[in-house]
Amino acid sequence: MNTLPASGLPPSIVVSSRDAARIEALLESPQWRHSPAAESLLDELARAEIVDDADMPPGVVGMHARVECIDDASGEQHALTLVYPHEADADAGKVSILAPVGSALLGLSLGQSIDWNIPGGRTLQLRVTGVQPANAG
Repeated sequence: MNTLPASGLPPSIVVSSRDAARIEALLESPQWRHSPAAESLLDELARAEIVDDADMPPGVVGMHARVECIDDASGEQHALTLVYPHEADADAGKVSILAPVGSALLGLSLGQSIDWNIPGGRTLQLRVTGVQPANAG
């Protein structure tokens, strides 16, 4: 999966210390420990800037945040909520942090983009256009 923007470098990401700790605990569980999804997510956490919850900048995708994004290639709009695996519900727009797009969205800020390869060989160029944190509204 390619999650690199046009520059070839992954976008910088910020993750709250609470989200990082909970995700790391999830990934240590026997169910996920050796899965490719867990390895990919650990790579994302390793490159993230981890900040105290109180210092999280606005407009950053965290756990349970509602994310609005647009596919710059097609103009198609998407609204997703980033959740833990047991909460995932595709019909309700709840995407698991262990899904490729979930781990790619974690820590992105408004305006940042990722390329996401979907089945069928198509690539979505997702740009974050809105973020509603879990504790908002």
